[in-house]
Amino acid sequence: MPDLFDALTVQSWELPNRLVMAPLTRNRAEGTVPGDLAVEYYAQRASAGLIITEGSQPSARGQGYLNTPGFHSPEQLAGWRRVADAVHANGGRIVAQLMHAGRISHPDNTGGQEIIAPSALAAPDEMFTADGPKPFPVPREIATDEIPAVIDEYVTAARNAIEAGLDGVEVHAANGYLIHQFLAPGSNERSDEYGGSPADRARFGIEVTRAVAEAIGAERVGIRISPAHNIQGATETDEADTAATYTALIEGIAPLGLAYLSVLAEPSDELVQQLRASFGGVLIANDGFGRITTREKAQAILDQDLADAVAVGRLFLANPDLPKRWETGAELNQPDEATFYGGGAEGYTDYPTLAS
Repeated sequence: MPDLFDALTVQSWELPNRLVMAPLTRNRAEGTVPGDLAVEYYAQRASAGLIITEGSQPSARGQGYLNTPGFHSPEQLAGWRRVADAVHANGGRIVAQLMHAGRISHPDNTGGQEIIAPSALAAPDEMFTADGPKPFPVPREIATDEIPAVIDEYVTAARNAIEAGLDGVEVHAANGYLIHQFLAPGSNERSDEYGGSPADRARFGIEVTRAVAEAIGAERVGIRISPAHNIQGATETDEADTAATYTALIEGIAPLGLAYLSVLAEPSDELVQQLRASFGGVLIANDGFGRITTREKAQAILDQDLADAVAVGRLFLANPDLPKRWETGAELNQPDEATFYGGGAEGYTDYPTLAS
């Protein structure tokens, strides 16, 4: 079985190790533009086999949280170009995660733009705005004839990411955001061809992924899913239905020859391994949400042939040089949860490296 520090070929990318920096929302993009701190933050972590950026909106109406970056304005692309150049100068590879938040948003955070979703169902709980927490609004259901325009937002953002010099994109179809909202029965009550059955709920995700792959090349595209994560009201509680939905999704995109499939779930789950077989390509495992993945756990995933690479979040946040620390057995910095979201350099770019 491979070691965490063995190289991995992912289509046209040659990864020097199998440690992937998971997408991590940091809420530090003032005006939705990646700034100097983002350039430094991502460049510091270029020793990852592959960096997946924080979730970034493909359009203004796709924004969910405050101070998240986008891929839809000249200013944003200029910022991302600086990020990509800095990562590449340090020998790294970086992929943009395209995250349309759908109903996980509030007009206060989108400049007043309406909130859209598969169905007119408000998400549970609240969204944090500049004026504090507010209940999620009831979104407007996306009309069937509007769906091509929403797909075009992903396509334009993907082209913009490549133009800005990033190495590819990850289609975010997990964690309760727009594509996941279409996949999950708890958030999709449609009766047209985009809802009702597992195959129809999978249709939107398939069409987005296919369109993005056709626009920039499938070898530059990954997709992230989280079956039965049951988060933010995107509930999938029927095991058979969940298996049928994700089987339809993966069988629908497998012929494209994508770069990778990233799955946020226990890697040993039968469904995860079935989806891996159906996909037929590189699988990136992410074994937890809100818990730390240890070196021992990451290596065990490879030892048991459960994945080809492992996505790590919080330890990459706190350890810019995590591959070197794990390879040498060096002591780790511990992540400071109080600085995860928003703020400045503290808890963002000030974690020390071994060299410093």
